[in-house]
Amino acid sequence: MAHVAVCVTAPSHAEARAIGRALVEARLAASVNVVPAVSSFYWWEGALREGDEAMLWAKTRADLVEPLTARVKALHSYACPCVIALPITGGNPDYLAWIDAETLPASTGPDSS
Repeated sequence: MAHVAVCVTAPSHAEARAIGRALVEARLAASVNVVPAVSSFYWWEGALREGDEAMLWAKTRADLVEPLTARVKALHSYACPCVIALPITGGNPDYLAWIDAETLPASTGPDSS
């Protein structure tokens, strides 16, 4: 199975923690790490902005990126939240197998019930 690390930024540590917990509870991610403070620079509505944000990294399978993204968008306070998936091209095979075991079964995605 293909695996990804999904990066999401949030306006606060509390919001990042809430989103991360929801992703793991729904088994859309096997694990989420929250980095409480990052400095961000970005363009928004025609102006260069700067701010402090939190970042979360979710480890999951590639086939769960779409439902994970939908869940983040439903929970997030930003109109256009950053959700990007980066392929995991290698790593500890035992850890990658653990991701598979702790996420939704491939044949029963979150919309299959």
